[in-house]
Amino acid sequence: MLAKYFVEAFVTLLVIIDPIGNVPTFLAITRGRDAQARRRLAAQAVAVASVVLAVFALAGSAILSYLGISIPALEVSGGLLLLLVALELLTGRGSTIGTTEEGISVAVVPLATPLIAGPGAIAAVLLLARRANDPAHGAALAVALVGVMVVLFLVLFYASSLVRVLRESGIALLSRIFGLLLAAIAVQLVLGGLRAFGL
Repeated sequence: MLAKYFVEAFVTLLVIIDPIGNVPTFLAITRGRDAQARRRLAAQAVAVASVVLAVFALAGSAILSYLGISIPALEVSGGLLLLLVALELLTGRGSTIGTTEEGISVAVVPLATPLIAGPGAIAAVLLLARRANDPAHGAALAVALVGVMVVLFLVLFYASSLVRVLRESGIALLSRIFGLLLAAIAVQLVLGGLRAFGL
């Protein structure tokens, strides 16, 4: 049933991408920037993540098959990238992660990928796309993905309002706490991938 597929796709992607859960990491990584810069980075990160997930929805299976890459390999590589981000947050250097003069690259790595369009989201999109056997289900998946990205953008767009409440010291504390949690998630991804390889 089309409506059931849409709801399942929307809820699955919303839970995996976890807009609220990305707020503390987003604030930590963009620490030291003003509200306008944060909102620009949020827009760039959501746009890049949307393109990445759309590409994998349309041709993900073919791309991975052509390159000989498995989902477990994707999990291990994504986990290692997240671990690097977590270490930066834990050492208090989260505001310098991947920055350039324009601050563009931080929107791509690590915000867009692997934080938003990570191994879990990519795997979910691949599985949902395989179940979309007709144009109607393909359109439902596209609408679900756009809906989740709109929710994510709104959450990150207004995340700067938390800065006035938390202040820099609060964000610094959150960056340490969520750096630890992010490290645990990264290790879990790596272990899951290695386990799939039978190691």
